[in-house]
Amino acid sequence: MISYVTVGADDIARAKRFYCAFLPDLGYALEEGPEGLSFALPVPPGQQPVLPEFYVKPPFDGAAASAGNGAMVAFEARNQQQVCDLHAAALRAGGSDEGQPGFRAMYGPLFYVGYLRDPQGNKIALFSSNPNEPGRDD
Repeated sequence: MISYVTVGADDIARAKRFYCAFLPDLGYALEEGPEGLSFALPVPPGQQPVLPEFYVKPPFDGAAASAGNGAMVAFEARNQQQVCDLHAAALRAGGSDEGQPGFRAMYGPLFYVGYLRDPQGNKIALFSSNPNEPGRDD
């Protein structure tokens, strides 16, 4: 099981604006610290944390942050409309479009996805595969 995912950022304020445009709507709470941003899903009393957590931090080695070629983090939305809404909110918050929300021929008929780049260039996917919504072939 994946415990956490970390992406690098040189400008934490810009990263915060971008990620706070959509992660709270997916249930993630932000905790800020001197080392960067930590996003986690709420933990009911007596329960184990819901994993993975998501961190945005300056690189530990002090070098400039860079996006991984081929690396991507995907967040699941409740439905197709939420994918569209959060994709638009992330663009308004400083992200760049890497693929408008919609179905893709190479994925399953229920996989609805939009792609973004955060201000640092990290690739982010917002997707829904809600079986209660129309699919690509409907």
